[in-house]
Amino acid sequence: MTLYAWEEAVVTRSTRRPPGDDQSRLMVKVARLYHERGQKQAQIAEALGITQVRVSRLLRRAVDVGVVKTVVVSPPGVHTELEDQLQDRFGLNEAVVVDVMSTDERDIAQNLGAAAAAYLDNTLLGDEVLGISSWSANLLAAATFLRPTSSPVVSDVVQLVGGVGDPQVQIEANRLLTTFAAATGATPIFLPAPGLLGTADARRSLMSDPAVQQVTARWAELTTALVGIGALEPSPLLAQSGNSIAAADQDTLRKLGAVGDICLRFFDESGRLVASDLDDRVMGIEPEQLMTVPRRIGVAGGTRKLSALRGVLQGGWINVLVTDITAARHLLGTQ
Repeated sequence: MTLYAWEEAVVTRSTRRPPGDDQSRLMVKVARLYHERGQKQAQIAEALGITQVRVSRLLRRAVDVGVVKTVVVSPPGVHTELEDQLQDRFGLNEAVVVDVMSTDERDIAQNLGAAAAAYLDNTLLGDEVLGISSWSANLLAAATFLRPTSSPVVSDVVQLVGGVGDPQVQIEANRLLTTFAAATGATPIFLPAPGLLGTADARRSLMSDPAVQQVTARWAELTTALVGIGALEPSPLLAQSGNSIAAADQDTLRKLGAVGDICLRFFDESGRLVASDLDDRVMGIEPEQLMTVPRRIGVAGGTRKLSALRGVLQGGWINVLVTDITAARHLLGTQ
């Protein structure tokens, strides 16, 4: 992603004083005229009665000996230092940190969605096979904010996990894929199944269905996965939508130490997979296969999801994170 920054040259008195007082004075004078007054090298050469080649050499020398130092000042809303710290701490390939205007989860979703869309606009360059989880307010916002491309940048958008809850949720999952596909020029490939079945036998039966197998076969071709990160405790909006697992299943997972999930695969605070009988009922990509996708983008924020965020980062489930500034500071222990 392209980051914009202001670059400012600062002329200082070097502690490593270059040899020759006359040369030092000339070098500092040239540096001040160039960096502080904005004069061109040809103007400086004419004013001081020296060649432009010498001006250029003096400017390079000023940098070499520390007379001129470059300071990059990030504009408001750009948090490159936090992003670098997240990348170093958790081994991420990329981190995107954004401001949010309130603690309301709907507002957070809009801000994270806009940031994820901007990241994707800059990094989807063509011939991508992208997998996307079935339901996430953050991802739906991202799909909505994507700028339509003049030529396809994604060949196929593949659903990674079925819809969860009542049939309306499958409609929302289809809307997510359709919106994303329309913006990127991709073909949407839907998983014709619920996300969580009642029994393992039902899952085995559906997984052998030819229509389902046509979708699951595409998971091996994924170049990018775009996923939401769920907390064990669903948000009120999520619970009202029917897109959450049953209370009894939540209790079982809580006792096993689960703190969150990706594509209905639950993990603990260290990022380790939590094994339960739910795994045999999930219609979705297996954790091992998800981990082989070259780029795995997680979009999540807010303090409610901090435990899930820590777990997903500790476990290496994702290698690109889009989050908000408050969550980033909590993850780094600076707030």
